[in-house]
Amino acid sequence: MVDRGRPTAMLRPPRGQERSRVTFVELFYDLVFVFAITQIAHPLADEQDLAALGGALLLTVAVWWVWVETAWATNWLNPDHRAVRFALFVLMLVGLLMASAIPEAFGDTGWLFGLTIAVGTVGRGVFATLAFRGARPDHVHNFLRLTIWSSVSGIFWIAGGFAPADLRPFLWTIALVISMLAPTVRFRVPLLDASPVETWDVAGEHLAERVSLFLIIMLGEAIILTGSTLSTVPLDWASLLAFVAAFTSTVLMWLLYFNHAAAGGSRYVRDAASPGPVARLAYTYVPVVLVVGILLTAVADELVLRDPFGVDGGADPLFAAALMCGAPAVYLLGNALFDRAIGLPWMRPHLVGAVFLVALVAAYPVVPSLALTWVANGVLLLVVLAEDRADRRIRRGDAPSGSSA
Repeated sequence: MVDRGRPTAMLRPPRGQERSRVTFVELFYDLVFVFAITQIAHPLADEQDLAALGGALLLTVAVWWVWVETAWATNWLNPDHRAVRFALFVLMLVGLLMASAIPEAFGDTGWLFGLTIAVGTVGRGVFATLAFRGARPDHVHNFLRLTIWSSVSGIFWIAGGFAPADLRPFLWTIALVISMLAPTVRFRVPLLDASPVETWDVAGEHLAERVSLFLIIMLGEAIILTGSTLSTVPLDWASLLAFVAAFTSTVLMWLLYFNHAAAGGSRYVRDAASPGPVARLAYTYVPVVLVVGILLTAVADELVLRDPFGVDGGADPLFAAALMCGAPAVYLLGNALFDRAIGLPWMRPHLVGAVFLVALVAAYPVVPSLALTWVANGVLLLVVLAEDRADRRIRRGDAPSGSSA
């Protein structure tokens, strides 16, 4: 039972299974933010231009950053404590309002998107600062630093929301850069100086599982988006092949991360002498590349389902080809970066596959969308097989751990 009366009851136990356990309320919280990211997919599929792509990337990274900062907070706070649970419910409500504003974030609802991000991040920081009072003085100072940084970025989030449409991406980019820069400089502020690395005593396995579960839900949402698109198009052999291709790409992306990397990353951050900096890179900065890859793949799958042969004018052929090939390339790059973040060398299959996929875009004038997406799946399959081969060699002792064979 959790002791509700003492301040330390708001914190996770310092050791044991409860230290790393992902709670149901955390998973409940995640649903709002996965919904927020999927809100970005449909407008991009409809607009199909570089401005829409840039806006989608900005919104995706912003939503990810709001989520991952909360994941860090609940690495120390106990979600089973009623006050922490209530705070998560409030953040869910704010997040749902943020998600509802996404389709017109660069239009009429930009004020709501900017305001909810500012209120949510600053409010979370204030709550965590108060929650650690009397139990973790080091974290009181750490989250006070974070709250100051969030307040500065919040000014730009709010200003961007009320600014003219042409200034909004610029101001929001500044806000996002401030937020993402903060951990790199260890939340350094005047008088408080920088956050000591030794206070970042994260439960690595908890953070690893949080990110892994978020990616699983993202992949599941991609399947749902594909299924909902299939229900709106004529059902023929071409649409069925496009649907199978979309499902296959989702399975291959799951294999690329969860076959080997997910477990290896969890072990690496668990055993690290200083887990905080490892988790900062491997489970804060790098996963956003994977999230972007999944999002863009979902958009590409929707475009192929709408027009498998690119003859009905449903999509710009170059834009569709760039997504069909570029999205899995981004995902491969994300996996390569993750391997580096957990102490492995650059994995040649990921890098070669990403380069080949980018080059494959040039085939769009002569290769139909349906064929192009299957070729892209073939590249992902070859990388999966290469990873399995390298893993078997490592287990046999034929190659050092992290071989890029």
